[in-house]
Amino acid sequence: MTDRASFDSVAKRVMVTGGAGFLGSHLCDRLVEAGNEVLCVDNYFTGRRGNVAHLLDHGRFELMRHDVTFPLYVEVDEIYNLACPASPIHYQHDPVQTTKTSVHGAINMLGLAKRVNAKIFQASTSEVYGDPSVHPQTETYWGNVNPIGIRSCYDEGKRCAETLFFDYRRQHDLRIKVGRIFNTYGPRMHPDDGRVVSNFIVQALRGDPITIFGNGEQTRSFCYVDDLIDVIMALMATGDDVTGPVNMGNPGEFSMLELAETIVELTGSSSSLVFQPLPDDDPRQRCPDIGQAEKLLGWRPKVPLREGLEHTIAYFDALLSAPGR
Repeated sequence: MTDRASFDSVAKRVMVTGGAGFLGSHLCDRLVEAGNEVLCVDNYFTGRRGNVAHLLDHGRFELMRHDVTFPLYVEVDEIYNLACPASPIHYQHDPVQTTKTSVHGAINMLGLAKRVNAKIFQASTSEVYGDPSVHPQTETYWGNVNPIGIRSCYDEGKRCAETLFFDYRRQHDLRIKVGRIFNTYGPRMHPDDGRVVSNFIVQALRGDPITIFGNGEQTRSFCYVDDLIDVIMALMATGDDVTGPVNMGNPGEFSMLELAETIVELTGSSSSLVFQPLPDDDPRQRCPDIGQAEKLLGWRPKVPLREGLEHTIAYFDALLSAPGR
């Protein structure tokens, strides 16, 4: 099994794009903890300075406001490219910019990696599988994606980013790592990001009706953020022959109804359940086959859903109780 201590090696200069976001801020924490010098880059479209405020006085942490659709000239050893809005509400707000962030951002970060000979990780997504006709999804499955739908800016943007990463690998022998991230949750999620876990928790804590789209039988898998950071760092620590793509997620599968009922129970909420029409192109099932992560990285998620939800509920409870909310 993967041990966090195994990641602690010689200090590196590491850049995390999207570093003030939900996942990026947790990754910055772990990289600093491991002794690295960390440059956190974010344009604050969905990221928040508050997510990394506790790191601002740390001698090995630096925060830079920058949009990855523009080139960046820095000297680093490793790059984690996490920059892109990841929830439908946010990436559909400006779909052209979302595509630019995935495609132009990948080109700029790959160009930087090529110039400074840095190893580079791409945060891809389970959305590359679209509304899958194969279940669970393996990395060899090419997906079932609508190229002209309302989610296409994100789905196809990430697919194009993967193409660019592997073309840079073939054409320039770049050291790449590609992880396909499935639904992840935990503290520092944006309370208004429209994702199902944050939506349900916020609605339950406020006593509002919990909104379920469709009949609630569609399923997702939910990976706690600590487990996700484990597998990202484990992939980055592999030799140059391991490129991915590697599925990153928890194979435990839950329906939206099961999730809502669990959150109502854990919060002690009196919220009722209300049903609304399913959005366009919303997948019916989403569940990773993590055989590659187990085989190549010795990784399996450790945090069960109820435990992870308890931590996440505590975070949102404190956030919603804070002055000014």
